[in-house]
Amino acid sequence: MLLSTMQEWSRQPHESNHLASPVPGISMTYNFINLAWADFEDLARDLLGAEFGMRFESFGPGPDGGMDGRHAKGLSKTVLQAKHYEGSPASALTAAMKRERGSIERLAPSRYLLATSRSLSPKNKAQLATILGPLLHAQDDIFSAEDINGLLRKFPEVEKAHIKLWLSSAAVLERVTRAAAHAFTAMNNAEIAAKVRVYAPNASFKAARDTLEGQHVLIISGPPGVGKTTLAEMLSYAYAGEDWELVPIRSLVDGFEAIVDAKKQIFYFDDFLGTIALDRNALASKDSDLARFMKRIRHSPNARFILTTRAYIFEEARRVSEHLADERLNISKYILDIGVYTRRIRARILYNHLLVADTPAAHIRALVGSGKIAKIVDHANYNPRVIEWMTDGVHLASIQPEGYADAFLAALANPSQLWDTAFRTHIPEKCRHLLFAIFFGSQYGEEIADLRVAYQALHPHLCAHFGHAHDAKDFEESLRILEGSFIKIESGTVSFVNPSVRDYLAAYLNDIVMLREFALPSRQGKWARLVWEHGVSLSAEKAELANFASAFHCVASALLHIPTWKKSTRYPHSFSAADLSNCDRIELLLKWWEASELGDFADLALALARNPVDGFSSHRDGRDLVELIQNLRCFYDGFPYLDDLLTALEQGVISILQSGMELDDLEIIARCVTDATYEFSGDVIAVAKAAILREFDENERATSETDSEYTLADRVKTLENLAAIGGVSQAMLTSAVKTVNNRIAAIVDETETAEEPTFTGTAMATADKFDDQQLADLFLPLLNLPAKHPPTD
Repeated sequence: MLLSTMQEWSRQPHESNHLASPVPGISMTYNFINLAWADFEDLARDLLGAEFGMRFESFGPGPDGGMDGRHAKGLSKTVLQAKHYEGSPASALTAAMKRERGSIERLAPSRYLLATSRSLSPKNKAQLATILGPLLHAQDDIFSAEDINGLLRKFPEVEKAHIKLWLSSAAVLERVTRAAAHAFTAMNNAEIAAKVRVYAPNASFKAARDTLEGQHVLIISGPPGVGKTTLAEMLSYAYAGEDWELVPIRSLVDGFEAIVDAKKQIFYFDDFLGTIALDRNALASKDSDLARFMKRIRHSPNARFILTTRAYIFEEARRVSEHLADERLNISKYILDIGVYTRRIRARILYNHLLVADTPAAHIRALVGSGKIAKIVDHANYNPRVIEWMTDGVHLASIQPEGYADAFLAALANPSQLWDTAFRTHIPEKCRHLLFAIFFGSQYGEEIADLRVAYQALHPHLCAHFGHAHDAKDFEESLRILEGSFIKIESGTVSFVNPSVRDYLAAYLNDIVMLREFALPSRQGKWARLVWEHGVSLSAEKAELANFASAFHCVASALLHIPTWKKSTRYPHSFSAADLSNCDRIELLLKWWEASELGDFADLALALARNPVDGFSSHRDGRDLVELIQNLRCFYDGFPYLDDLLTALEQGVISILQSGMELDDLEIIARCVTDATYEFSGDVIAVAKAAILREFDENERATSETDSEYTLADRVKTLENLAAIGGVSQAMLTSAVKTVNNRIAAIVDETETAEEPTFTGTAMATADKFDDQQLADLFLPLLNLPAKHPPTD
């Protein structure tokens, strides 16, 4: 039934939809080019169902040809047929209807409805009416692209429920592209449109949207590769499409700095808990920041926060963390677990990838003809990440079409083999060394300049150690070879093309002896710390760790000179972190000393404390410095220069307190300083109390610069706590609180609460039947794809 329809659609160039008018608020006119035939069928059923007040059953293009939807009541039977022929000549549609006239007659409908994505003239409709004859009650029962658009304007709730249609419109894509231009990884129109085309809408979208609107915070949790990032991106795009500011963040500090209550903002943090080691020390500050930021979002009228995390990491974090396990936070109400897809959605995901990706047509025909589609869709290890890999033409170069189905099933049975074969046999040593350099860089990718430094230190060392030749051009050649297969390069940043590459390398690099060869040529503190942490996770044997720690001797000396800040390449008038903070460097030196007992590490720790690179920073060192002092008193009795080190670090705390800091940081530091079991010196306590008094003196200025009612209310609580810590008089506290409350009263009427977004997504059907015949029917049109895919942009 839809065989010819799919042939015509697959030959069309994939263009963006156009609009009748770009003015916000004016109804959009779609050309449906980004919908697959199955998407268009769903849309036609919903729209005509709304128009005629009836529910249509769905059918695939199987032996009951001529029927994509049926409504039966008593002896009456209405049959709906959808023809996705946008971009094809009218003659193609009329020819198809001539062929199917007999199939339609055999259905013997009481009423026949035809919906097509093609624009039709009155003459075209008359020709179709002649072909259909008495099957058609009136030409009004033929719905052209213009008629479908008219129904979308009449039933906007259907438009916003079909999120893939709405997101692919030119106006929405333009808004999303504009929003992405301010993100840390800018994306163009074509890249976003490609993601939308391959997306298979499912009930998780509506559930996510509803949770986000109800709670303002959404944690998308699930196993690796199940589509957490895809769902988060589609939801973020949908908000951006309704003119919310999209704010992807890499740290919670970024979030706190960017939030503005008067603006509609959607914050997105991908794989937050995957960025930190899961131990109590690492989580102590990170998850308390997360709890604070979630509370900040919850109390903002115009902010939303989407967070993705792998399920097993999240559960481990809750196990070791007091803050995340706090019943008052009730974090479970923000969580949406995904990964369990219906059979229909699994099939749609595979179908969309085969159609939109650069899968060779010969491989597609071989796969569909093999009869093994059901085994792939029903596989116990079904995973969208594996589907993405196994439909990418670049990765299929070594697989013959006749072996494609078996290779697909083998990949599902052993997903790690996907990267293992390519890593071990398809790329040269110089490329493997580049992947190692990326692995021990930032999870979000490394700037090319920083990556070059790491590579040019590691690559010659490994080549010399293992007896391989190397060349001055290896870095550039490795980037060229790996781009598109293992890595992606965007805006001067190199990252893995897929998170599963990092997962594979984490397992591959499980040899602490090999990691020693990574430690020796280290030139950056952040690189050295990641190598060290990975090695420590592999071994607890004292002699082995001592030998491993000694390999960091060269980079340890360099920590006294490596800059902590660098000029931002993205924002010319600002600076970004160049390497570890001074406090992090001292902690790392102490760990190496503890593991190896080498005096050089102790000497360097003391030297750095006395003369920190660029000075201690309140932003990067403040809280950590106080915690380090407390840990030194409790756990480092054997450190050879303990008193001298504590004196130097206390002087660092004094310099930070005198330079000024955020109010909540001041409260935490002041409380730690005054309440510590092991007392800080009198000088530190005196400076902390002076900093508190200075904060009260500057209260009026700070309050006038704050526009958030919640932040101001929080300021009152913090001032009360600071008053108790610093011995502030009741009169001074009362005056400060009055100033803040006056500011709150002044801005209450200035902030409007954002209206709920109009997009909805589709809810899960009560019963989703999708049998083997429907599964086979879905993929039948792919058997007739042309030899080569058309361009996708």
